Amino acid sequence: MQSLTSAATQFMADKKKSSRALIPTQARALSAKEFLDLADVPPEIEWFANISNPQTRRAYQNDLKDFMRFARISHPEMFRIVTRAHLIAWRKELESRGCEGSTIRRKLSAVSSLFEYLCERNAVVHNPVKGVKRPKVTNAGEGLTPALSDEQARMLLEAPSPDTLKGKRDRAILATLLYHGMRREELCKLRVRDLQQREGVLHFRVHGKGDKVRYIPVGLKAQRLITEYLDEARHKDNLDGALFRPVKNNRTKIVAKHLDPVSVYQNIVMHYGAMVGINSDVHGFCVHALRATAATNALAYNADIAKVQEWLGHANIATTRLYDRRQSRPEESPTFKVEY
Repeated sequence: MQSLTSAATQFMADKKKSSRALIPTQARALSAKEFLDLADVPPEIEWFANISNPQTRRAYQNDLKDFMRFARISHPEMFRIVTRAHLIAWRKELESRGCEGSTIRRKLSAVSSLFEYLCERNAVVHNPVKGVKRPKVTNAGEGLTPALSDEQARMLLEAPSPDTLKGKRDRAILATLLYHGMRREELCKLRVRDLQQREGVLHFRVHGKGDKVRYIPVGLKAQRLITEYLDEARHKDNLDGALFRPVKNNRTKIVAKHLDPVSVYQNIVMHYGAMVGINSDVHGFCVHALRATAATNALAYNADIAKVQEWLGHANIATTRLYDRRQSRPEESPTFKVEY
C-alpha cells in the first residue's frame, strides 16, 4: 500500500524518466514538456508537499496511511471517490480498536485537511469529513498535559550540575523551556544569532510552526544561565551556529550542530525529571509539560491571555485557553466558603 509520500516519490521518479528535470534549476523558461509535466502533478501530492513542518508531515502521514489502509486506497487519485460513508465506517473501526476520542478527532482532522485542499483545487466538490460526528472533548476545556508545581519546576532547574559543561547547558535548556514556553523543536532550531537585542531587551528569535517567527524577551535567570553556558562552551561568536549543541559525539565526533529533539526529550527533560522524582508513568510528564507549566504559570499570575497566545505561537486562542486553570483552583471552590 502506497502512502502519499511514496506515491509522490514514485510520481516524480516516473516524470524524471521522460524529462531531465521537472523543475528547472537554471533561470530559463519552462519547456512545453516541463510545463505539462508540472501541470499533471495530482493535487493530493501537492497538498502533502506543501506541509513544511516535519512533525506535522509525519503525523499526517501516519493518520492518512491508516485511512488509506482501511479504505484500500492504492493511488492518491482514489481520494476523489471517498464518501462520507467511508469516513463513518473508519470512525467506527477506530472506536472498535479502542482509540481515544482525541486520537479519532486528530485522524479525522488530518483527512479533512486534505479534502479542504482538494475542494480549493476543484478536484472534489465537497469535503466528506464534514458531517461526520467527532468524539466530544472530555477534558472540560482543560489541557491534558500536566503542569508542574512551582516547587517541581525549581527542583528540575536545579537538578543539572552547575560545575560541568553538560550541566550548564542542561540548566540553560531547562530554563529556556520553563521560562519561555517554547516547543522542543523551536529550542533545537535556535542559533546564536537568534539572541537579539530589541529596544534594549534581549530576545529570542523563535522559528515556530508554519514558518512563523516570533520574538520572546529572555528571562533574567535564563539569560544568566545561557551566558554561563556560552562562556564555557566558547561558541558565542559563531553566530550562524547552533545555540545548544551536543557536549560530545562518540559516533561522528561532530558537536558543532543542533541538538536532536529526541535527545532533549530523553537525555535532558526525562533524565532530570526522574532524578527529582517526576515519573512519566505517574505524572504524565513529558517535554510538553514544561510548555504547559510556563503557560499555566503566566496565566495564574494574570498575564493577558492574548499576550500568552502570541508568546506561545498559538494560531487560535482556544488552544491557549486549555492552559488557563485559574477557574479550577481548589482554593477557590465553594467548599471552602461553607461554614456551620
